[in-house]
Parts: sequence; C-alpha cells; structure tokens
Amino acid sequence: MKYIVVGTSHAGYEVTETLLKDHPDAEVHLYERGSTASFLSCGIQSYLEGISKHADQLHYATEQSFKDQGVIVHMNSDVVGIDPAEKTITVKNEQGESTESYDKLFLSPGAKPVELPIRGTDLEHAFYVRGRNWAEKIKARMNESKKAVVVGAGYIGIEVVEAFAKAGIEVTVIDALDRVLKTYLDKEFTDILEEDMRQQGISVRTGEMVKEIVGEDGKVKKVITDKGEYEVDTVILSAGVRPNTSWLDGVVELNDDRTVVVDEYMETSETDIFAAGDATKVPFAPTHGDKLIALASNARRQAVVAAKNMGDKKMKMPEVAGTSGLSLFSRKFASTGVKDIDSDSVKAEVASKYVEERLRPKFMGDDETVLMKVHFEKDSHRIVGGQLMSTYDITPAINTLSVAITAGWTLEQLAFADFFFQPAFNRPWNFLNVLAQEALGETYGSGNMLF
Repeated sequence: MKYIVVGTSHAGYEVTETLLKDHPDAEVHLYERGSTASFLSCGIQSYLEGISKHADQLHYATEQSFKDQGVIVHMNSDVVGIDPAEKTITVKNEQGESTESYDKLFLSPGAKPVELPIRGTDLEHAFYVRGRNWAEKIKARMNESKKAVVVGAGYIGIEVVEAFAKAGIEVTVIDALDRVLKTYLDKEFTDILEEDMRQQGISVRTGEMVKEIVGEDGKVKKVITDKGEYEVDTVILSAGVRPNTSWLDGVVELNDDRTVVVDEYMETSETDIFAAGDATKVPFAPTHGDKLIALASNARRQAVVAAKNMGDKKMKMPEVAGTSGLSLFSRKFASTGVKDIDSDSVKAEVASKYVEERLRPKFMGDDETVLMKVHFEKDSHRIVGGQLMSTYDITPAINTLSVAITAGWTLEQLAFADFFFQPAFNRPWNFLNVLAQEALGETYGSGNMLF
C-alpha cells in the first residue's frame, strides 16, 4: 500500500506517525512545500520572548527524523494538482513538474493569514505571523523596533503584543471588534484583560478599522484607521487565518467557507482522499453540528481517525468542545464550548452564570480568586460552555468542563461531582461545584468564614 501525505504540520505529522505504527511495511511518502518540516506555530510566542532560544526548537519532527523512520520525504515540493480518477498527484519542485501515484492520499492544506484589503501590507517591516520564516523575521525585527502596531486582537495578536511589551517596545493593538479576544472569552473576562494591558503601557484600540499603512522609503511609517493615526516602525498583521484550499477547487468538494468537506471518517468527497487540520471542520459537541475550530489538538485527533480509516479500520471522529487556553501577563485563562458570541448556535435557549470564588480557605493566607462562567441550556440545564481565569494556574480545570460538555452533563451533575479537597489546593466544595450550584441558585457552606 502506498500512502501519500501532503503537509507536515500537526495533522500531517500525526497521520504519518499513526500509519507507520499501524502499517510498518507500508510505503509512506511525505510532501512539504517548505524547506523545514513540522514547525510548531503555537510556540512562536516562546521564541519571541526568548524562552525558546532558536527556531529549531519549535519543530516536533525534522526531515531527518522522518527519514530515520523509513518515510520517503520530499522537501521543497509543492503539490499543485490532484487527479482522483487516476489516483495521482502533480508535484512542482526545482526539477520541474512530475506525477506520483497513490493508493491512499491524505491532505493537510492548513490555513493562511487573512490579507487585509488595504495599501501598505507589502512594505518593509510589515509582518504576518505564520510559520517559521515569518517568526524569524519578527524576532530579528524586535531588536530594532521601538514602536509597533499589532492589527488583530485574537490569540495570535495578543501573544505578539505581550512579547513586544516585555521587550520594551511601545505597542498599540487595533481590532475591528469592540473588545479583545471576543471570540474566545466573554466581556466579564476581557474587560479585566484590557485593563491589565493598559497597566502594562499597551494602547488598546478596539472597534477601530485599519484603512492604510503608510510608508517612507519603502518602510512602514504610519498606520491610519477610521479613528486615528499611529506613528510606527513595525506592523504585525494578525487579523486571523482562512483555509488554504484554492488549489483544491474542482478536486474535492468545498464548503461555502472554503473548508474541505469531510465525512465522519475524515474522507473527502473523493474516494481514498482524506483531509484534516485547519482547513476542515470538526463535530462540535455543544451544537451536535460541525464547526471550524483551528486548534492543534483537533488536528491531531482528526489525523489519527483518518489514518485508521485509510487502513480500512472504521473509526468515527468524536465530538469536541473547542477547548483552548492562554495566558496574558499574570492572568491564565481557558474556555470551552460556546460563549456569548455564539451561544445562539445552540438550538435550545442558552443561559449563563458568572461567578467569582475564593480558590482556597481563608486560613491559607491568600486571596486567590477564580473567575468563571458557565453556559447551559435554560430548560434542560445541559452544559454547553465554560470559561475560567485566575492569576493562579487553574486552566487544567477547563478540561473537566470539556469532558462534561462532550458527556452531555447537566448543572445538577457538576454541582455534586466528586472532586478532592485539600486546603493547599482548594475548598471542600471545588470551584466547579460552586459554579454549577450558583447557576442553579443553590450554594452550600458559603457562610463559613474560614472556608
């Protein structure tokens, strides 16, 4: 059996490793259009902050490590065409174009940065945040930059903002939405984060649209928005990503949002062609529908499912809740399921409850507080979303809420769930118990001043 894998990021890496494990005698070909394999874009912030000393540390696999496992690796090789009927791909590299046959084909098209329809994005010292090449350019620029604008206040933009601020660079973050991280956290949390950012000297400009980047001598000089102008020497463009699927037009079926249509076995509209990663949707537990959630964790799960089915094992892709976490200066936060911005995607009416709760008993001598919110179906009390934030790292608890969502738990079940108690860690009623109890309007032991 000859397997061809296109793309070496999370999905491409995981499907390759799974195929090697399940089919050690198979012929596995791996195609990568770049010169390096399996770059971990999630680690860019650590690289910009100097935690990771070199970009080489941000690869979870290399060309050589694949070859050492018996994979036939084709670097600097761009797959530019697919013929499903003939079961061949067309590859373009330094030697020109050639065709290769396959028995099973796996596609990891990934995503590419959203290109703003404005002038000046091609100026020197204007950077996108995607992949190793851009990461290295940004890192090098940080040594010279004094004043920067980051366009986009999602996860990627916020990570760059923090890295630049820690490096002593004057930073302004601009987003067309009315608050930062709007698609990840609700207003109760982002209000606090925005104030933290201002305390760190960051200028937060939300509800503001970038109109033009003005240059001088070919280099960025000024960012003009619908509400102001900003003198800069560096611009970071992080206004999101979109599926990199234009090359698949007419090959496999695409959704209206340009994602690749896949079934529950990760197979595309064409037999023996599978796909996963940022260019595909995942089954979303809160709605029992499909949703585009570009997370490495989702890509890894999809890839294993695809690999199992490429080997004629029937394994369905399980529902996920879109669980993610991040930190910003002293705050650690995480979310799962729906938020205020998308709660109307659930068929039933959704209600929510925000709670602030002491983490440990008072006698432990600290005032550590957990900020948390739960979204639930108003009538059935089925849990469909949750968010947590604290200066203490309680983010692993979001995994509990994720499991509760995928298991179809109600508030009543979470309110009395069995969690351990030890004063150095928590209180007799775990904060997740309290969150559910508050949502139900019933709390226990709250009058004890020691606890």
